[in-house]
Amino acid sequence: MGPYRIALCITDLEVGGAELALVELAKRLDRTRFSLAVYCLGPRPQRPEGSCAAKLESAGIPVNCLGARRWSDAVWATRQLAGLLAAQKPQLLQSFLFHANLVGRVAARLAGVPRVVAGIRVAERQAMWHLWVDRLTGRWVDRYACVSQAVAEFSISRARVPRDRVVVIPNGIDANAYPALQPADLTEFGIPVGSKVVTFVGRLERQKGVDWLLKTAGLWLHAVADCHLLIVGQGPLLPRLVAQARQAGMAERVHFAGWRPDVPEILAASHLFVLPSRWEGMPNVLLQAMASRLPVVATAVEGVREVLGEGAAAQMVPFGDAGAFARRTAALLADRELAASLGRANRQRAESMFSMEAMVSGYQRLWESLIRSPAGPEREKSARDLGA
Repeated sequence: MGPYRIALCITDLEVGGAELALVELAKRLDRTRFSLAVYCLGPRPQRPEGSCAAKLESAGIPVNCLGARRWSDAVWATRQLAGLLAAQKPQLLQSFLFHANLVGRVAARLAGVPRVVAGIRVAERQAMWHLWVDRLTGRWVDRYACVSQAVAEFSISRARVPRDRVVVIPNGIDANAYPALQPADLTEFGIPVGSKVVTFVGRLERQKGVDWLLKTAGLWLHAVADCHLLIVGQGPLLPRLVAQARQAGMAERVHFAGWRPDVPEILAASHLFVLPSRWEGMPNVLLQAMASRLPVVATAVEGVREVLGEGAAAQMVPFGDAGAFARRTAALLADRELAASLGRANRQRAESMFSMEAMVSGYQRLWESLIRSPAGPEREKSARDLGA
């Protein structure tokens, strides 16, 4: 019979949590059981070196970037993807992120792909029209793979996803890659040797809450004289955040590193990791920080408590409570014993509860069970409605 044919579809392949999870999943699949191709709705990454597209292609995995840049491109992107799927003839399409979930499921129906799994990675309060379109096309989805129980419950209550179509497959981490053996030299960012370094890593967009983090930073940077904040990542808010730090008089204590390929090394050189997100799902970068034996200060949003486990109470604060965030940050910087204890517990939890092997196995079992089972009557009817 040969390996099962799988199509993976994602919105773009710039470096990010969902994109890196796709790369690890694709690279670690059992090639004796699965063959695959990757489809990206967006253009090929502007920075090809180190991009997720390059990582996939270097592993021998074919990547097709469609070049869509905005919602107005959705119709032709759907048609183009449907044509590519018709040529590949996959037995299942697995999509990641909102735009790919919508375009992917319609293209799969047009191409006659028998099974569709939509990946839900964040508990985002979507616009009403997003919810309407998602619900309208939801009957064409066999399963919704959520990265945490919190995201699953949010999807059931907010997006009205049928509970019997929801599965939870947590993100995984290769703990052996952390902490890096050689910490980064942070003096290149203007951070003096011997400083205490608080690090954020992530895309600089509203979801991640870095604007709010900078509002709290004035409180704890002044409380800890030798402390510096290092912000690693790119995104649309970068110019505004740089200006915000400058206007607050923190330019010498807040450092913007931009996109970096050496995140494990930067985490190894840090003393504390912060995650000020407004909403989340199961942040991969939090797993990276935990595997690096770092203590954490994070906002109490969906998925974060599940990741931190028993250590959540000592490492979470409500979003919007700047005083609590500042106090927790200053306390962990001052108490080395507590910080080290939390770091050890974080490492043990990341290693034991969120292995890459468990994540890959979860997807493989799900795909095999769907491919082997016949489509239900509602699924068959929805395919006929689209003319598949």
